[in-house]
Amino acid sequence: MLMPAKVKYRKQQKGRVKGNATRGCFLGFGDYGLQILGRGWLTTRQIEAGRIAVTRYIQRGGKLWIRLFPDKPITKKPLETRMGKGKGPVTDWVARVQPGVILFEMEGVSEGTAQEAFRLASHKLPFPTRFVRREALG
Repeated sequence: MLMPAKVKYRKQQKGRVKGNATRGCFLGFGDYGLQILGRGWLTTRQIEAGRIAVTRYIQRGGKLWIRLFPDKPITKKPLETRMGKGKGPVTDWVARVQPGVILFEMEGVSEGTAQEAFRLASHKLPFPTRFVRREALG
């Protein structure tokens, strides 16, 4: 699972995810990408499930980039615990997602293969997505 090796502060407040993406919303590496149209948090498990779905479909062809990294810690108190006594331990890591951000990029496969692989990955994600392609290839 993806998680940072070290963070400056172990616990964070929830915060809000507002606005649209201004960075990470264009293809930077591959020819095809999966763009997220929703807003919220993506967990490490969801990113990993999408990655596995794509790599299983393309087998050993092409190259895949993951453009998001889960760097926000999520805490949770144990079940049936009384209120108070501080914040619970870190249980998961999430990536903040704004509409327009690219999650996966791929190259080295045909457009039909990339489209089907990203369709399978999108079923693992809690947000609506769309397939994007690089307009000018040269």
